Amino acid sequence: MSGTYLGMPAFPKAAHEAVNNPTLRGNLRHATHTIRAKRARAVAEVSDWAELREAGKRIKDHTLRHLDRYLVQLEESVTAAGGTVHWAADADEANRIVADLVRATGETEVVKVKSMATQEIGLNEALEAEGIRAYETDLAELIVQLGKDRPSHILVPAIHRNRGEIRDIFRSEMGEWGRPAPEGLSDTPAELAEAARLHLREKFLRAKVGVSGANFMVAETGTMVVVESEGNGRMCLTLPETLISVVGIEKIVPTWQDLEVFLQTLPRSSTAERMNPYTSTWTGTTDGDGPETFHLVLLDNGRTDTLADEVGRQALRCIRCSACLNVCPVYERAGGHAYGSVYPGPIGAILSPQLRGTASEIDASLPYASSLCGACYEVCPVAIDIPEVLVHLRERVVEGGEAVRGGNKVVLKPAKGHAAERAAMRAARWAFSHPAALRTGQRLASRSRRLHPRTLPGPGRAWSGTRDLPAVPAEPFRDWWQRTDGGKGDAK
Repeated sequence: MSGTYLGMPAFPKAAHEAVNNPTLRGNLRHATHTIRAKRARAVAEVSDWAELREAGKRIKDHTLRHLDRYLVQLEESVTAAGGTVHWAADADEANRIVADLVRATGETEVVKVKSMATQEIGLNEALEAEGIRAYETDLAELIVQLGKDRPSHILVPAIHRNRGEIRDIFRSEMGEWGRPAPEGLSDTPAELAEAARLHLREKFLRAKVGVSGANFMVAETGTMVVVESEGNGRMCLTLPETLISVVGIEKIVPTWQDLEVFLQTLPRSSTAERMNPYTSTWTGTTDGDGPETFHLVLLDNGRTDTLADEVGRQALRCIRCSACLNVCPVYERAGGHAYGSVYPGPIGAILSPQLRGTASEIDASLPYASSLCGACYEVCPVAIDIPEVLVHLRERVVEGGEAVRGGNKVVLKPAKGHAAERAAMRAARWAFSHPAALRTGQRLASRSRRLHPRTLPGPGRAWSGTRDLPAVPAEPFRDWWQRTDGGKGDAK
């Protein structure tokens, strides 16, 4: 299935179906509450957390303002270290580059490190169309792949599965992909992990090509950085002869000193650890150590258009920690699949509509997939004001639709939907501009209030179906004010 999942229903419909699945809701509630509590304890250990958060925000903002300069520096550094840099404007170009590089090796299999960027562009499906099979090696990604499923969480893609479901998937599917699950496999974590280890070990030892993403890229040295908890990434990054890394252009940091900040905030915000069990770094190629050939594919795929939006660009600060998902009441109940993107939760609700545009029904619905409670902003380690961007994108959807380039500037493409909302706003603007008409309307509303429906008709039913309509007062405020001389009459 494509990594973008376009063609899925809009968020309200998908979420409505998800909340009626008690097993899914139970799995999500248990997992998010556990991670949330552990993260809070890990962050509380750091006395200067607020300062680290502000430092991360400033480093990211500075880098984004000077992204062109740092990307050129990165390319020069990677090339000087023996690597090759490729530039991909969109998903199709990135997939074509990777497929060509794999074919050039003569191999038909690749092992993969968990990578949001490759999921975003649908790389596995593109390679399969070229006769190349990609094997996911992250435990959660392996579960998703074997189960013919989709990721539902940035950090824990199989968060919607419980141990019994994982055991059944291993028993029925592992044999089709390689070494089968052991006889009598139980659902204990140790046995499940051992089954995955045995299954993956033969792939690590056989693979000649590895594909990865990167959590960070250091411009001054051309170094790629991958942080993980299982060791599968280390195997993919060191054993193959050829390594291909597909990385979004926003993942860059200027210096190693800048990287220091994120190596403190990312593990605490994601896995609630003081540091990641495995932090792998590589710079180009080195004779006799690691891959003989290294290719870096720098992915745009909507990022420069996002950068042009002064409010929306802060989404590019994201370091993919998933802290916002774990505190979001909407995500906890709806799950990740309802977002129709590899980026679920609050960050997905602001990132996907910017990377993909808001032309599709599902992307136009994502900015509304939030209660605007602000919990996501409070836990974000780089201080992305997600509620601000959500409101900004709602305005785009209602007023103008999709942001597209027009010459040297970004303009708004007319929106297809939300005609009723726009009409209501125009009517309200006219009424508030004509006091006499407003007063007449208020009096009519008060006198006919016993006839008012409990829910709104047409498109408004979706709003009033879960909310009580406010009762219309028996007397308009203007009339009360005039009758009581601004309340003085009542006082007497």
